[in-house]
Amino acid sequence: MNDQPARWSQATVHPDMWTDPADDPRDSEGPGPDGELATLQDFLTSYRLTLRMKCEGLDAEQLARRSVPPSTMSLLGLVRHLVEVERDWRSWISEGDPVPKLYGARDADFDGAVAEQAVVDAAFVDLEREQAATDAALAEHPDLGKRVGKDRIAVRELMVHRGEEYARHCGHADLLRECIDGRVGQ
Repeated sequence: MNDQPARWSQATVHPDMWTDPADDPRDSEGPGPDGELATLQDFLTSYRLTLRMKCEGLDAEQLARRSVPPSTMSLLGLVRHLVEVERDWRSWISEGDPVPKLYGARDADFDGAVAEQAVVDAAFVDLEREQAATDAALAEHPDLGKRVGKDRIAVRELMVHRGEEYARHCGHADLLRECIDGRVGQ
């Protein structure tokens, strides 16, 4: 008996996609945005939506499941990790002390990703709040060449890093989701 789920996709138009174009909130008609900042923000928005989509339809146990042992990584852990990452990025912008960790010591974001609905709900509320706070902090610096924070990082570097971080974790989410219920698609 095989306990691995069968691979499947909700998409009918393009079976290698997560969902059909008409149902995909990331899919937009027409040309992409004009300008570097708008393009970076557009990609970030798409990756953020992708992560949420990979988590949709799963219960607390599935979201907290560590699908690739011995790794502590789970979809819920990824969400909590990105909460901490969003908080940390604000420290890169600031001249002040770093923003304290929300979930505690190193790896608490993954270790505390337990199969309780209250933990799941809190993680998504935390993520939305922290994304909005980081977006607001960066909106004060529309010049991508401006150097900010104690380390004088260019806003452009931070914006690119944000997209890279979400893209990398969306790749993890692809594999985690497939291990959970077999759903595939980009």
